Amino acid sequence: MRFDNVVKIYRPNTTSRSYMTEMDGLRCVHYGDIYKNYTGRELKSSDIINSISIEFPESKIIRQNAIIIADVSETIDDWGHVTFIKFDGTPYINGTHTFAIVCDCETTLKYLFYYFRNDASIKTLRQFLTGVTVFQMSIKSLSSFKLELPPLPTQTRFAEILSAYDDAIENNNRRIVLLEKAARELYREWFVRFRFPGHEDAEFMNGLPEGWDVVSFGSLAYIIDGDRGVNYPKQDEFSPEGYCLFLNAGNVTKNGFDFNSNAFITEEKDKILRKGRLVRNDIVLTTRGTVGNVAFFNKYIPYEVMRINSGMVILRDSSEVSPEFLYITLRSDSIQKMIELYSSGSAQPQLPIKDMRKMRIIKPTVEILSRFTDIVSDMLSQSALLHNQSQNLARQRDLLLPRLMSGKLVVQAR
Repeated sequence: MRFDNVVKIYRPNTTSRSYMTEMDGLRCVHYGDIYKNYTGRELKSSDIINSISIEFPESKIIRQNAIIIADVSETIDDWGHVTFIKFDGTPYINGTHTFAIVCDCETTLKYLFYYFRNDASIKTLRQFLTGVTVFQMSIKSLSSFKLELPPLPTQTRFAEILSAYDDAIENNNRRIVLLEKAARELYREWFVRFRFPGHEDAEFMNGLPEGWDVVSFGSLAYIIDGDRGVNYPKQDEFSPEGYCLFLNAGNVTKNGFDFNSNAFITEEKDKILRKGRLVRNDIVLTTRGTVGNVAFFNKYIPYEVMRINSGMVILRDSSEVSPEFLYITLRSDSIQKMIELYSSGSAQPQLPIKDMRKMRIIKPTVEILSRFTDIVSDMLSQSALLHNQSQNLARQRDLLLPRLMSGKLVVQAR
């Protein structure tokens, strides 16, 4: 049957970028300049945004669960990334260059969400894309697309099986957020508010506890650049599997490492590169494009050999402080604001190493540093274990999905 016989498809009636910030009392689902910067990352929703006085037709306001899919991409292979928005009672609109797909039957909508996440289904839909430098799906093509839906009980069973993985991942992610928040809050309590153990009896000089100091970042960490010379890997030298994981922008996120999309180089290629290879307890910081994302290469990361690309640096502790302290310091609000201040360039923001070395951070006493590291290490270990568990669940789900959709794995409807 035709797709539009099953669902309704909403699309913004404007291409203005301000469209994504123009709601009065409504939550705006915001996708951050997808048309300009979309690189296949998973779509995310924003917080409530301040409004300006522009009204939207009632037909554009959504009050139910929806699948959100971008209508454009920079390459054919990037098109087809989706997210599922759970309606929580607050109306919303979809952002520019996106489709919002809704259905009266929640079971069918959930089934279609997994349908869109199946590589074979997306490959079929990509045949309808048009364009040369930018590829776009028209609402006419998407509406007229024909698909076969299994009986409703089968749709229900598919959604139940696959949702179990997503629910477990979502639960892990909530716990990870709480652990990371607790670690940052501890940093704020001890090193911003100065409510560290024993602060009641501490002597303060020039606004700092006795024995503490404010030092340059460059004195506490070695800043190691990647190899940008003639041996830098070319596109055809990457493969989905291999000896050395060569980090890309999608691997280092604001929430740490993400290994859902990896590129590897051979052992031979790795040996001829000079700089940029990580050792355990190194920290990776993005310094070009998206500046300020931080990830910690601790013992729980499942790859032994990793290298940074040209948009990152390695931060290696100089034995003056612990890597855990460095990591949480870089995640703190004050240092993130400093990174933003030192970043230069408008079209392609970047953080020069010479400016990074100048950043000033607090260095506590050895005793306080040791106590902080002991507490935070446990939090980061728990977070890393949960993250690995979520990655394994995602891999299992992604292996199961095409087998269910193709009928190779038969399940009994309840």
